[in-house]
Amino acid sequence: MSFHEIRFPADLSFGAMGGPERRTDVVELSSGFEERNTPWAQSRRRFDAGLGLRSLDHIAQLLAFFEARRGQLYGFRWKDWSDYASCLPSQSVSAGDQVIAHGDGATRIFQLTKIYRSGTASYARAITKPVAGTVLAAVQDVEMHEGVHFEVDTTTGLVTFAEPPLAGAEVSAGFEFDVPVRFDTDRINVSVASFQAGQVPDVPVVEVRV
Repeated sequence: MSFHEIRFPADLSFGAMGGPERRTDVVELSSGFEERNTPWAQSRRRFDAGLGLRSLDHIAQLLAFFEARRGQLYGFRWKDWSDYASCLPSQSVSAGDQVIAHGDGATRIFQLTKIYRSGTASYARAITKPVAGTVLAAVQDVEMHEGVHFEVDTTTGLVTFAEPPLAGAEVSAGFEFDVPVRFDTDRINVSVASFQAGQVPDVPVVEVRV
């Protein structure tokens, strides 16, 4: 899949509406009961980056980004301002935020993961686009150092340790991350409201699988 490792301008995505969606098949039985199933193991996020009233410089920045991606052709990174870190929004990223695996004495490569919990239920989301320089990692609560004890592939979200964690050792990580997306349209409509400002009322963006 064609993907550009560049982030949509964060100042333009701030204020965008959107979030996760799921696909659920619901069959209502003659008894009134329902059977529910889903073909999706992972959720998918959609956003509307409609900018409202912005300066013409911002409009030009959006158009340049759209043209460079060739519309829907190339994917790119998107900062979801409502969910972009391994911790709560009021907290700072730390190496113990998310338990991503337990060592077996042989495995050195682990996928960054964020766990969403509510009651006894949970959902594990694979993080494939961590932000460079933000990834922290620890083994059994002992913080490791990037470039010495581990390396991070920011294009896949894979963390590779220099030495495999011991069997049963808890491997944790903290990070900021982007969402891999593409434009969900091949057309951008611009309305110039004045000599200094304009509007782009609808800029749909959808998450892609990578």
